[in-house]
Amino acid sequence: MKQSGSQIINQLRQRGLVAQVSADKELEEHLDQPRALYCGFDPTADSLHLGHLVPLLVLKRFQEAGHTPIALVGGATGMIGDPSFKAAERKLNTPDVIASWADKIKGQVSQFIDFDCGENSALVANNLDWTEKMSALEFLRDVGKHFSVNNMINKESVKLRLDREGSGISFTEFSYSLLQGMDFAELNRRYNCTLQIGGSDQWGNIVGGIDLARRQNQSQCFALTVPLITKADGSKFGKTEAGAVWLDPAKTSPLAFYQFWLNVADADVYKFLRYFTFLSLEEISAVEDADVRAEGKPQGQAVLAREATRLVHGEEGLAAALRITEALFTGDPNQLPESDFEQLCLDGMPSSELPVADLAEKPLTSLLVDCGMAKAGREVKDALGRESVFINGRAIGADYNMKAAELFASTNALFGRFFLVRLGKKKYHLFQRI
Repeated sequence: MKQSGSQIINQLRQRGLVAQVSADKELEEHLDQPRALYCGFDPTADSLHLGHLVPLLVLKRFQEAGHTPIALVGGATGMIGDPSFKAAERKLNTPDVIASWADKIKGQVSQFIDFDCGENSALVANNLDWTEKMSALEFLRDVGKHFSVNNMINKESVKLRLDREGSGISFTEFSYSLLQGMDFAELNRRYNCTLQIGGSDQWGNIVGGIDLARRQNQSQCFALTVPLITKADGSKFGKTEAGAVWLDPAKTSPLAFYQFWLNVADADVYKFLRYFTFLSLEEISAVEDADVRAEGKPQGQAVLAREATRLVHGEEGLAAALRITEALFTGDPNQLPESDFEQLCLDGMPSSELPVADLAEKPLTSLLVDCGMAKAGREVKDALGRESVFINGRAIGADYNMKAAELFASTNALFGRFFLVRLGKKKYHLFQRI
């Protein structure tokens, strides 16, 4: 739906998605007409992660408002590495690795912006296209002469590295802002792109691009940055004990992605609903109001998990996450397909091979202690007394009279090999007969 410039900027502000903006009133007027805007994504890994999701969704919001988004994949800048607020020099990867990562990121970006919607269909560009054949002399003469070293040294991100004892900054990383500035000027020439979106740590680099586009193209360009996302307790967002939360389902499965959002703190959930979903502000307020009035567990996390998982992994990915979650926590694991059990192993669920040869004389209590589900046999016996031990959905009570060998016989296995054991409400272990 076409929106005026003030409408789209005000909407972003109301969602908390504006950290800095250049010439805000002029930008609002500028956006009254359809414009092209871009955001850059360097291939520093073979997948984007949650930190990239906010600017990606901002591109999508602008496209829905009638503008043309450009996703710039940094095939060139990815070889250099952005020093912004990094404690040390990045590891340099080979051109072949960068190229393969860039191709994967192109595919991921296409999930979020529409490349076939008429006049404002999205574009993907790669800055290697205009840097690969440029000589060092051309770069220094045509781009470097427009940048003041004095200003570059005074950028906060550079000063932090210069002031850090024993670290410093290489000329390679120091030149990154020139490359990013050249990207803005080049996209301005090629596509009349006049707005760059980025994280707030990119402000200095973006402003350098605005100045270069003015000097080279006599064009007025604008900047809008989104806040770097942190949790209410000040800790970094988008990390789990297992590491980063990736957008690639092969690195972070739909189930693990869904569970990440379910575990968001109450203090963060409504803010994240504004950031990471396309629910209206009125709908989000209704969820928050209902949670305030309700007694018991709030629903905000479930709404956030559903919306974010659907957005990143589609209806099929969401359905799989809901199916497994239901079977694990409230339902019957016998309803899960074999692929879901294989996925549970990939998701990091505690799992091990079943010691079939040792089961003949091994009691269930010892088996569950040995695999780490319980610290002592007494804990297992207490759970058995409460009928809180489940094997493939079947409750095992204190009066059970079968040895572990009988409980874990191949005839009782799911798909001939899987035994999902639950102890209490939250402890799971997946055994496999090999």
